Amino acid sequence: MAVGKPKSAEMHPGPGFRIRHDVERPDPELVRALGQFDTPSISDLMNRLYTMSAEIRALTAPSNHIAGPACTVKVYPGDNLMVHKSLDIAQPGDVIVVDTGLSGETAALGDLVSTKAKHRGIAGFVVDGMIRDLPGIKELGDFPVFARGVTPLGPMHRGPGEINHPVSVGGIVVFPGDVIVGDQNGIVVVRKELAAELVARLVAQSEAEADYLAAVRRGEFSNAWVDTLIASSGAFVERSDGQAAVSDGA
Repeated sequence: MAVGKPKSAEMHPGPGFRIRHDVERPDPELVRALGQFDTPSISDLMNRLYTMSAEIRALTAPSNHIAGPACTVKVYPGDNLMVHKSLDIAQPGDVIVVDTGLSGETAALGDLVSTKAKHRGIAGFVVDGMIRDLPGIKELGDFPVFARGVTPLGPMHRGPGEINHPVSVGGIVVFPGDVIVGDQNGIVVVRKELAAELVARLVAQSEAEADYLAAVRRGEFSNAWVDTLIASSGAFVERSDGQAAVSDGA
């Protein structure tokens, strides 16, 4: 008697194999405004909790900067069918954010996918995993790709996977439409519903710190605030006579 394929090997529609075409995106002006700030400034104002793992870094030109709404993609480890499909779903200016399930062996995309994406007006890729064909991607010039590393090992194209559903990338949950900002320092994720308020605070902070930063560059600064903090925390400080005492800020 012939034995068929196990049911456990079948693909099933629904969670794990689905595509969402329409997602809410933030105002393009807010995206542009966020892109004017570096990632440390943005991270600080989100209390350092929405910054991706430093292992995901710019693998193209270090000067490449990325800012755009997230088109999220989840792939089965070693597969990139949905990465290819995302080129039809993402809108110009989107950043395609790929959750590979922490696959460290197989590339999720290469120069062909990147070239197609650039033609479609995609802002770039953030991949929690590997890529390949890096020299070919670099030839695209101002097309930023952030990932964990490079490998020659290519993916399969079978599925399953998801597009425009929440993903986990670099330790951060990314929702479709969240604003992705990346530079030489790394990548931050801004919830789309918080973008307007965050931009206002970034502008206010930038204006407030301008004079202070100019003074520091001239060498005019005091570290008195450090002593005050140490004193208030009750730290023990070993003095020049070898004795240890609770700091008094001196």
